[in-house]
Amino acid sequence: MVLLGPPGAGKGTQAARIGRRLGIPAISTGDIFRAHVAGSTELGRRARAYMDRGEYVPDSVTNAMVADRLAEDDAASGFLLDGYPRTADQVDALERMLSERGEALDVVVEITADADAVVERLLGRAAEQGRADDTEPVIRRRLEVYAEATAPLAAIYEDQGLLLRVDGMGGIDEVTDRIMAALAARLSV
Repeated sequence: MVLLGPPGAGKGTQAARIGRRLGIPAISTGDIFRAHVAGSTELGRRARAYMDRGEYVPDSVTNAMVADRLAEDDAASGFLLDGYPRTADQVDALERMLSERGEALDVVVEITADADAVVERLLGRAAEQGRADDTEPVIRRRLEVYAEATAPLAAIYEDQGLLLRVDGMGGIDEVTDRIMAALAARLSV
């Protein structure tokens, strides 16, 4: 399973909750990157070189990290990816990774959220966490980047008949219940 959605839509929160309910690991690419960098693995060193220069980590490195993580035992009976894929090339890479294992994605959930509400949510979170870098212009730019780069993936998955759109506005429990209901209707979970 893949979880898509704009920054501030609650992907991380929902990934953890849905993963627990389904008994599968919620795999965040941010966590994968941090683990590789902290462990000073070959992939971590390669990624860090790009990150230290403020550059985008190439798909080849990201894809290799994700492939390594999906090969771990806890992902053998399913997984939920949060933060990957982010590009059409990564969609293709994920499809190849799974195909090599005789598997395919079951479903892609896109958490939708109103841009203004997301801005308010992220500004509130920034104030709570003392993150001065999360200003409204920065947040709006992140939403633009998402719309340009990642949102088109929804169309790819919709064409494949895999996409479920779920309203991400409301309380955490309410959104989790919506996602679980959509999954139950699609996957009989």
